Amino acid sequence: MRKQSVLPNFQAALQQMGENIKLARKRRKLTTVQVAERAGIARSTLYLIEKGEPSVAMGAYFNVLRVLRLQDDFLKLAADDVFGRKLQDLDLL
Repeated sequence: MRKQSVLPNFQAALQQMGENIKLARKRRKLTTVQVAERAGIARSTLYLIEKGEPSVAMGAYFNVLRVLRLQDDFLKLAADDVFGRKLQDLDLL
């Protein structure tokens, strides 16, 4: 597996997302084994997700969110493209 390199300030965002996933799991009183089995991933992969590891496949992140019933949060990714709309508006001028 190829190691993904992420700038330090963006790594902090991934770590925060991993922590949020971990807290959501704990609020539901689910063990790592339960979530991993339901998501169809290895427990070690769930550990990496909860650490915010960038090398984990997006599908694994989605499956964990699905197990936690947070799959709608996945749809919020890149939903509000403010910068892209500004670039588009510049082309219209």
